Amino acid sequence: MVGSLFRCVFGPRLKRIHRGTDSPAGFYYQPRALEKHSDSILGWAYILWSVSYYTSPLLLLYCYKKGYIVMSKILPATSYASVLLLVLTGVVCLRGVGRWANPEYVQFISILEETKRNNTAENKKKLAHYSFDFSHWPEDFRWDEVSSQKDHRSEKQRKVGVPLLKPEVKSRGTTGSNLFTQILSLPCQVIGYLMAHSFGRRMLYPGSVSLLQKAIMPMLLQGQARLMEEYRGKRAKLVACDGNQIDTVFVDRRATETDRGKKLVICCEGNAGFYEVGCVSTPLEAGYSVLGWNHPGFAGSTGVPFPQSEANAMDVVVQYAIHRLNFRLEDIIIYAWSIGGFTATWATMTYPEISALVLDASFDDLVPLALKVMPENCRGLVTRTVREYLNLNNAEQLCKYQGPVLLIRRTKDEIITTTGPEDIMSNRGNDLILQLLQFRYPKVMVDESVRVVKEWLCASNSLQQTSLYSRYEVDDDWCTSVLQSYKTEHGGQLPWTVGEDMTTEGRRQLAIFLAHKHMKNFDATHCTPLPSYEFTLPWTL
Repeated sequence: MVGSLFRCVFGPRLKRIHRGTDSPAGFYYQPRALEKHSDSILGWAYILWSVSYYTSPLLLLYCYKKGYIVMSKILPATSYASVLLLVLTGVVCLRGVGRWANPEYVQFISILEETKRNNTAENKKKLAHYSFDFSHWPEDFRWDEVSSQKDHRSEKQRKVGVPLLKPEVKSRGTTGSNLFTQILSLPCQVIGYLMAHSFGRRMLYPGSVSLLQKAIMPMLLQGQARLMEEYRGKRAKLVACDGNQIDTVFVDRRATETDRGKKLVICCEGNAGFYEVGCVSTPLEAGYSVLGWNHPGFAGSTGVPFPQSEANAMDVVVQYAIHRLNFRLEDIIIYAWSIGGFTATWATMTYPEISALVLDASFDDLVPLALKVMPENCRGLVTRTVREYLNLNNAEQLCKYQGPVLLIRRTKDEIITTTGPEDIMSNRGNDLILQLLQFRYPKVMVDESVRVVKEWLCASNSLQQTSLYSRYEVDDDWCTSVLQSYKTEHGGQLPWTVGEDMTTEGRRQLAIFLAHKHMKNFDATHCTPLPSYEFTLPWTL
């Protein structure tokens, strides 16, 4: 009895009981009066603490100006804080008593404890009927459980958890000049570090802000219930090499008769996206098997969403798909929306056997978008800070992937444009496709070809593109035959030297043809959900 009460006091918050054999219809957990009111008090205390934390620099400045930061006033404040902490501890105990008096919670906590002691498939199946604080969910898969032949790291690196991102090579100089330069740049480095780890990271990934997550929690619970109850989703906790716990959901369609169900789409969400309400629904409604995951620091995932932890999370997700879900890399498709393009391009660069990559509303590089929202006189500091701490170099990573790629450009995108949605040529997706084509087909993408591709990118609808296609007399059959002949003779390894001995007109045709095959428009704003009929696999020769 005492043990059960202890578990109720320190147990997780129960949110929903999903539909199952015992409960034909899912329902939200209804706490009784004592638990409800004590939980409300703790919730408000958490909100006040969060607000105080985020505004602490201003509060400290205010207290300093008012003369409150003196020992004679700090000691009484410490006493008040101790009393408040004691009161909150009492509220936590009262909440535990309220849970202990609720048979539904007692049954849940018994299943959770049994699963932690004996993590069998049967116990996990029972636990899957409950939605609760994910920090208490037992581990399902660890990054070091298996050693994959596809892992680019050595066995020694896997054991010690060597970072998955390689640091940029810095130019060498004399020791003295390097030391002098480092001393001079130290203030900028400190400011850049503070910028990146305070408002910079939160501006880049607003979904990691706990207050925002608390505000949209009802929406997240509703989306999670839909995945669990309607699609029979399987939730799992993955542990990355940096120790972060990654919250994932898997919907298995392999039992269906369609070929799409045998393909797995791994979804990479945007900077305020969660798998519960994000781009997962697009391939799901199209009939594919789907694996969704949340960024570090988002919802059930722990950590902070910096590039290193993002890459670590993506790596364990791919390893989980291969070794636990038993998908071949050749049957995996990576689909990303917006900032998810970073982890998507990292995955395809690291695992080149992945069959296809679809990037929706993504960009080439973070620096131009960061400069857009920051003061003009901070350009140098912003550029350096992004390169040092938040370097989302999508185009560089994309060019290291040899497989099929489809870029979806939003014609009314207001987020990844540098001057505004009315100027479609300021969409950074244009720079992404230009860099991709210039790398893959350098002999085709000469100056004149780049000019006509930019002209094609100016077209914001299919009618304008068709008109341009006709004006330059693009022959799809001729372009396809040229590319097929080159592939037959030289193989498929990119970059290709096709177009080396071609006329200007031929290069123009081929350039427009390739741009058309690698990018398509979607007439919508940045945050409009992509309909399932718009989700198509990339063109292959």
